[in-house]
Amino acid sequence: MITVNAMGDACPIPVVKTKNAIKGMQGAGQVEIFVDNEIAVQNLTKMAQQKGYGVSSAKVEEGKYRVEMTVGDAPAVEEEAQEETCLVDARSHKLVAITSECMGEGDPVLGKLLMKGFIFALTQQDILPETILCYNGGAHWTCEGSPALEDLKSLEAQGVEILTCGTCLNHYDLAEKLAVGGVTNMYVICEKMLNAASVVKP
Repeated sequence: MITVNAMGDACPIPVVKTKNAIKGMQGAGQVEIFVDNEIAVQNLTKMAQQKGYGVSSAKVEEGKYRVEMTVGDAPAVEEEAQEETCLVDARSHKLVAITSECMGEGDPVLGKLLMKGFIFALTQQDILPETILCYNGGAHWTCEGSPALEDLKSLEAQGVEILTCGTCLNHYDLAEKLAVGGVTNMYVICEKMLNAASVVKP
C-alpha cells in the first residue's frame, strides 16, 4: 500500500498527489491518503468514482481523515479536467472587500503585514467567502509582485471568485500585471455587495 500525506494541502493538491502516486504504481494496488478536511475527502471520493476505483474513508481523529482507494489493473479513461474538479461546498455567501494595501490605520508597513496575514488566514478557514473584491489600493494584492499571490491562487483553486476593479488597475498602471482572478466594474461590485449575505472589510 502506498501512503500519500496531503495534510494541510489545498485543492487540487491532494487529488494531484494521489494521481501521481497511482501512476507510480504501474498496476493494481491500494493507496491511502491522509487529509485534514471533509471537502478534500469528497474531492478524492469523486475522483475515485470517476476513475472506477474502490474507495472508502474514515475520520481518524479531529482534523485528520483517511481515504483508501483500490486500483484495478485496467486503466480508467477520464478527462484531466474532470479529475481535478474541486467541490466548493466550503464557500459561504460572504464577500470580502479588500480596499487598501493596508489593514487598519497607523503604520503602513505594519498595515501591509497585517493584510498579508489576513489573506493567508482566509486560506485556513473551514468556511470560505464566495467572492473577494479588490479595489482602490487593494488592486495591488492581485498583481505581479504581491506577497499574497500564492494564497489568493489557493483560494481561487478552492472556488473563491476573485475580482479586481478595472478602473483601479488602470489608475495604478497595473492593467497588464493582474496575476490572479478577473477584472470587474463598479456595476458588478455594487451588485455583488448587495447580494452578499454579509460583507467583510479587513
